[in-house]
Amino acid sequence: MKRSFLVTAAFVTSLTAAQAQSPDFRLPLKATFDAFDTTHSNQEAKVSLSNKLVLIAKKWPSEWSTNYYAAYSRVQLSYNDKIDANKRDAYLDEAETFRDETLKLLGKDNSETYTLSAMIANGRLSVNGQARWQKYGKIFDENLENARKLNPDNPRIYLLRGISKFFMPKMFGGGKKAAMPYFEKAETLFAQEKNDDITKPYWGRGMNNFFIKQASGNEE
Repeated sequence: MKRSFLVTAAFVTSLTAAQAQSPDFRLPLKATFDAFDTTHSNQEAKVSLSNKLVLIAKKWPSEWSTNYYAAYSRVQLSYNDKIDANKRDAYLDEAETFRDETLKLLGKDNSETYTLSAMIANGRLSVNGQARWQKYGKIFDENLENARKLNPDNPRIYLLRGISKFFMPKMFGGGKKAAMPYFEKAETLFAQEKNDDITKPYWGRGMNNFFIKQASGNEE
């Protein structure tokens, strides 16, 4: 616990220093997002970092990317099945609010915003798939298809499609074997992306690597 506190304190100190050095939103946004996206097992730290992304979005509300990453972080928190369904949906409600702000600032016809919308729909499905698959399954598919039409080289499209296939029962065309081609295509496209510009989304590579390892195991 003490070590975790020291790590968090060190991060906050570095973030404060970064903000003091530059009025530009990019530096604190990238530092906070990268920390969030590489924090996995420590849920408390992940919530704290997501809250910082929300604060950054509120400090720079006219920047689409600050709203985009606040939305992304709230969706990721919603996948925690150790919290109740109402809390998970509340995170998704917040994600939709920040997503809507992103759409106002960036415009609707963008591959990354469609991908974000697909991820929010997938979050709703994750909370209660049996009751929601007809509504949100369609929303998920439509947004990924719109994202693909605008930019077929967006690796996040294939990552999300692969995750959907991975958790889908084999009798409906899912499973590890069905998911692997999507993860492999995403891997090729992720290799072409850089992660030095926070205004050009690059999330998903680590997630994709995780699922490739999972899908490489024996089919259940």
